[in-house]
Amino acid sequence: MKKVVAFGETVEGYNIPVLNEREIRAAAGILFVFILIALMLILFNNDFVLAKYSITLFLTDFIIRVFVNPRFSPTLIIGRLIVGNQVPEYVGAKQKKFAWIIGVILSGTMFIFMVLVNSYSPITGIVCLMCLIFLFFESAFGICLACKLYKAIYREKAQYCPGEVCEVKSRQDIQKTSKVQLLIVFGFIAYIVLTAFLFNGQFSKKPYDLFGIYSTAKAK
Repeated sequence: MKKVVAFGETVEGYNIPVLNEREIRAAAGILFVFILIALMLILFNNDFVLAKYSITLFLTDFIIRVFVNPRFSPTLIIGRLIVGNQVPEYVGAKQKKFAWIIGVILSGTMFIFMVLVNSYSPITGIVCLMCLIFLFFESAFGICLACKLYKAIYREKAQYCPGEVCEVKSRQDIQKTSKVQLLIVFGFIAYIVLTAFLFNGQFSKKPYDLFGIYSTAKAK
C-alpha cells in the first residue's frame, strides 16, 4: 500500500522518487488561467473576489503537494485526467518539492496580505506577477524557473530534469537556430514596431457594429 504522506513516486528504472512532468505542466496551466483571469478582473473591474478565491485554492493545493502528497493535489489529479493518454515524462521529485515550497511562500504571502489583511499593494502585485511568470514558463515551455535555484542553493546536480536539460549533451540539428532564423525573429520585432508606428491611429479606432445588433439591444 502506498504511503499517504510521501513525496514522489517509485518507478522502475529510476533510482530516486519521480513525478510526471506532463501532469505538472497541465496543473500549472490550469492555475495560470485562473490567476490571469483574476488579475484581469482586478485591472479592469477592480473586482478582487476571484483573486481571493484563487489565492486560497492555490495555497491549499500547494500545501497538499508539499506537506501531504502530490497524489492528492486536486489540480495535479485534474492534470492527470487531461494528459492520461500521454506517455509520462518523469522528473526528479526533489527539485520539484523545492520549487513548490517557493510556491507555498508566494501564495502564503498573497493570502496574508490580500485575504486576511484584505489589502493590496506593490507587494501583492509583484508576488502575483512572479506567480504568473513561474506558471507560464512551466506550462508553456516546461521550464521550472524555481528549480533553477535548486542547484545554486543545494550545490548539487538535479536529476531527471524536464527535457533532460540537466544532462550535458550537444543539440540535434532540429534544435539548432541558424543566423537566418535569428534575423527573421529580429525582423518580426521590427515589423511589430513599424506596424505600431504607422497604424496605431487606425488600430485605436473603436470598431462599429456592422449589423447593428448590439446598438439595437442597447436602445431597448
